[in-house]
Amino acid sequence: MPEGLVANCSSCFGLCCVALPFAASADFAISKDGGQPCPNLLADFRCGIHTTLRERGFPGCTVFDCFGAGQKVSQVTFAGHDWRSVPGSAKQMFQVFPVMRQLHELLWYLTEALALDAAQPVRERIAALIEETEKITFAAAEAIIELDVPAHRGKVNAVLLRVSELVRAGTGGRNRRGADLIGAKLRNANLRGASLRGALLIGADLRGADLRLADLIGADLRDADLTGADLTGSIFLTQSQVNAARGDASTTLPPALTRPAHWKRAPSGKRRR
Repeated sequence: MPEGLVANCSSCFGLCCVALPFAASADFAISKDGGQPCPNLLADFRCGIHTTLRERGFPGCTVFDCFGAGQKVSQVTFAGHDWRSVPGSAKQMFQVFPVMRQLHELLWYLTEALALDAAQPVRERIAALIEETEKITFAAAEAIIELDVPAHRGKVNAVLLRVSELVRAGTGGRNRRGADLIGAKLRNANLRGASLRGALLIGADLRGADLRLADLIGADLRDADLTGADLTGSIFLTQSQVNAARGDASTTLPPALTRPAHWKRAPSGKRRR
């Protein structure tokens, strides 16, 4: 993936720790409103409990991914002027950030799609959408805030759906789009080529499941057990989804993603695939 689509917290003004709200839950130990700095945010915009977020009750922070939107807003849209030194910019900056995050997420999916051999029939359209979306990300703050995000997302989604069809063609994969599979018993299930777009897989048992070439865009994988699952060639899976799930060294991930540090090791004697 391009460097600009990978979060670089050292170049960001802690925007995810300020702009976004969260509620006390299993993901966050406390509640805070959007625009209110998290009490763990330090003066230099670093997190004071970064190495112990899970232990301190903030696992939600460990699975968040801005896709590089934080540094774009901080260093490009606002030219390196942070919301503390220029307080008048805070409100606008916090409005821009969630929009920019959505645009960068779309760029992540489009960039992945462009590299897929099966996407050849729509490659020109993908490239055009990447150019259009990138242009928007470099616009003035006012223009970004006023963007009709659902309309732009709709254009991108239409192409991503076509790419999904091309990738999964001939696999016989089932359409489980938006399916409620919370806590589902899917151990060793054949989900090869399945469309799991937006599926609720919270706490699902996917141990040993075949998820090759599956479309996982927007699937909720919180606490899903991917131990031994094969996700080779799966599409539109993000690092934040993987971070939210459980797995081990026997879980096969797409090459663009990394194995989370909190995942357990494979059982003794079990060979990593």
